[in-house]
Amino acid sequence: MKLQQLRYVLEITRRGNHLSAAAEALNTSQPGVSRQIQLLEAELGFEIFLRTRNRIIGLTPSGEHVVDIARRVVDEIAALRSLKDEVSFGKRGTLTIGTTHTQARYVLPRVIPAFVKDHSDIELILKEGDPEEVCQMVDDGIADLAIGTETTRSFPHLVKLPCFDLTRSVVAKAGHPILKVKKLTLKEIAAYPIIVYGTRHSGRAKVMDAFRKAGIEPKISLSAVDADICKTYVELGLGIAILADITVDPVRDRNLRARSANHLFDSSVCYVTLRCASYVRSYVSDFIQAIAPALTAAAVRKAMHSSLKGNGAPV
Repeated sequence: MKLQQLRYVLEITRRGNHLSAAAEALNTSQPGVSRQIQLLEAELGFEIFLRTRNRIIGLTPSGEHVVDIARRVVDEIAALRSLKDEVSFGKRGTLTIGTTHTQARYVLPRVIPAFVKDHSDIELILKEGDPEEVCQMVDDGIADLAIGTETTRSFPHLVKLPCFDLTRSVVAKAGHPILKVKKLTLKEIAAYPIIVYGTRHSGRAKVMDAFRKAGIEPKISLSAVDADICKTYVELGLGIAILADITVDPVRDRNLRARSANHLFDSSVCYVTLRCASYVRSYVSDFIQAIAPALTAAAVRKAMHSSLKGNGAPV
């Protein structure tokens, strides 16, 4: 049994059972992947994948257990390699961060300059996506950690560490009537076209949920993937936006005004997300604590340990 065979199993499931896509991601040939899977199945004495006409269509019940075990083995090997790198190289290496636009644009600039100054031998790599995409990056091993809000999809092999709350404001062009309303209500907001985040952002879900509970159907004029795009179209007069407070800068957004709406809409929680079985190098821990001081190395280890126990993995 080879570690590479387990990686092949994981990549096939990750790629929706498409052998060709898995082979391309692994920089190898499709016949080579197929052959290694067959050898692994022969050694185990049972089939991992369900097939029809030599095409993989899913996992057998035993195959589902193989995937769970393979993930743990691959993650533990990766953790050992991270530990080896730390012992060998100390605070040198790379830190790949999956981040949403809001965090990359409005949170990380407060953290990264000091981190780079104290960790000059670390290369930071930022990969941007929506909350679900950045968690998937961590799940796939593409990113070391993710920074973003809640996801509608669960990620059982990841641990989410809460950092801070994101409250909301109504953002409008200077002089807009909504800014002069004495008491801001959902009904007053719904009187105007609304610009919101895309469907995979928790911000949109929380905004729409508030209107739904109030029995109000707002008119959505535009959905966008990030706050800067939303603000651009607010300035163009396409509507008012409901955004996280931190996305409005009085200096940069001179033509816009923000009005607190945290009494109308639930806040979102920003999380740092890690693989449960990963080894957190000291500089990664430093970065996490710079974002959320309460997330000390000990607190992170405790949360990861609890998450592993909750997943039924040996610890």
